[in-house]
Amino acid sequence: MASGLTPVRGMNDVLPEDTPAWQRLERIARETLSEYGYRELRLPLLERTELFKRSIGEYTDIVEKEMYSFEDRGGDSVTLRPEATAGVVRACISNGLLHNQRQKLWCHGAMFRYERPQKGRYRQFHQIDAEAIGYAGPDVDAELILISARIWRRLGLGGLALHLNTLGTPESRRVYRALLTDYFRSRVDELDDDSRRRLDVNPLRILDSKNPAMREVVAGAPLITDHLDAESAEHFAALRGHLDAAGVPYTLNPRLVRGLDYYSRTVFEWLTSDLGSQDAVCSGGRYDGLVAQLGGEPTPAVGWALGQERVVELIRLQERAVDGVAPALYLLLAGDAAETRGMALAERLRDELPGLGIETNCGGGSIKSQMKRADRSGARFALILGDEEIARDVVAVKPLRGNSEQREVPLAALTTEIGRLLGAAPESR
Repeated sequence: MASGLTPVRGMNDVLPEDTPAWQRLERIARETLSEYGYRELRLPLLERTELFKRSIGEYTDIVEKEMYSFEDRGGDSVTLRPEATAGVVRACISNGLLHNQRQKLWCHGAMFRYERPQKGRYRQFHQIDAEAIGYAGPDVDAELILISARIWRRLGLGGLALHLNTLGTPESRRVYRALLTDYFRSRVDELDDDSRRRLDVNPLRILDSKNPAMREVVAGAPLITDHLDAESAEHFAALRGHLDAAGVPYTLNPRLVRGLDYYSRTVFEWLTSDLGSQDAVCSGGRYDGLVAQLGGEPTPAVGWALGQERVVELIRLQERAVDGVAPALYLLLAGDAAETRGMALAERLRDELPGLGIETNCGGGSIKSQMKRADRSGARFALILGDEEIARDVVAVKPLRGNSEQREVPLAALTTEIGRLLGAAPESR
């Protein structure tokens, strides 16, 4: 195949046989978030590059190495969004959604990062994102974690472990940062180039190093949980109390810092052992300073992002069956008159039985070939309409699943009979 006809590396097609799992995840997430009072927000794919430099942090891998940024024809630097939170906050500020208001919002869609593609890590990937803006207490931190836990239960997924940590308030982080800087400076000869560069800018980023050679150095670093101020410790204890009361197990992980600079206090990840090195399927935390950092009034906030590719893969690996979207009926048409009459009949059935899935044979073919298509479609019943049936004002109804016999039904009674067979009530006309 010519190179121009292959997909861009790290940007994958989702084929029809795979979409049912995606649709099920999106439906369950949408329903669950709605039940908790979260409303959907839809964001543009492109934002000004400055938004992500100011929010994510100039010295993160995302900004330094992974963003798809370019100058548009107007001379502005724009970026394909690498994550959703900054865009959500920007939308709230620019649309006045935070003036004497609090917001519980969610969104979903494609994100873009120029990373080395591997299983579970792609250059175009998809996230479901939930954010609560204007809420300061640990109760909403717990609520967001409970929402994610409920999504796992509704998907029937097992083996997911919640890891939890706190980064403290900015005040306690300043104290901890000084201790961390002193520690890493004392072992500067053991740091890799990235860590040396980050030592004076943001030493917490060193804790997030993926370099195996850095493990021993990182393991000896001071723990942030040993240096929390009273406010941070109280908030974290209250969060754990909410989770304990709700029966959600978790692991305290003092090395969990997350990869974005805007996090403060609560951070968490849901991890699985089924996906190899790409083990985080949902990650989030509190970002109380981000709204002010982007030009709004000081506003507390917390949220999470769920990786759709990874959750879909987990569904597949755990063999959670997801039925495709099969039509209830497949309409076979034999002859020109039947094709004309059949299209109108299919529309009538859709009108009178709302939500009915009916696939009409298109492209002609013998009854034998049409019957093969009907069987492959997954439909429960085939409706057969030809010149003979039209002459007698009937349609043949053939069950495609089970051992019931084919029979004829008067066209005038077809809606009632199909409704009976499918357990649906016809709509009054």
